[in-house]
Amino acid sequence: MFIEKDVNSGKKTGSIEVVAGSMFSGKTEELIRRLKRAKIARQKVEIFKPKIDVRYSEDEVISHDENSIRSTPVENSANILLLSGDVDVVGIDEAQFFDKGLADVVNKLANSGIRVIVAGLDMDFKGEPFGPMPALMAIADHITKVHAICVRCGSIAQFSHRLGVKEQVVLLGEKDIYEPLCRSCFLKVSPKGG
Repeated sequence: MFIEKDVNSGKKTGSIEVVAGSMFSGKTEELIRRLKRAKIARQKVEIFKPKIDVRYSEDEVISHDENSIRSTPVENSANILLLSGDVDVVGIDEAQFFDKGLADVVNKLANSGIRVIVAGLDMDFKGEPFGPMPALMAIADHITKVHAICVRCGSIAQFSHRLGVKEQVVLLGEKDIYEPLCRSCFLKVSPKGG
C-alpha cells in the first residue's frame, strides 16, 4: 500500500487496512512488515498496542517469529488519537483488546490523512466476533485475512481454540493455552459444534 493523494487538492488521503485472522496466522508479522516498509519509505510511523499485552515485551510489538518493532502501550483507544500527531502511518496491534471506540479513532485518523494499519483476532476462542474488529473491518479500505495451519489435520485454520476450561474472553496466552484449528476440527471440540 502507499499514501494516496487527492487529485483535486494534492493532499494525502488516509486509509484503513485491517489484517485479521486466528492466533498463529501471521497478523503481527504482516503488520510489522508493512510498518517497516513505511519506515524505509521515510514515512513517520507510530505503533500502538494495548497496555495489557505484555507477553513478549512492554514496549515492543513482537511476532511469534520474534520479529519486533518499537511501540507505545496505551490504556485505551482515545490515547491513540492523542499520541498520533504529525505522523504518516499509525500501526495498531492486538486491536481486539481495545474498547469499542477504536473504530471511531481509526476513522478520525484516516479522515485526517493518516494511513492506519490494524492487526487483530477476528474471532474469540468461542468462534464469535471479537471486540471492535467487526466494526474495523466494516470501515476498512483494505482487509487481509490471514490463516494459520490446523495443528490437528494440517488444513487451513481460522479458529483459535482454547485448551482448558477458562471462560473469560480475554486470556493472554500462547501455544500453552491456544491452538489454531480448521472449521471441521473446531466443531469437533467446541461446545457449539456438537
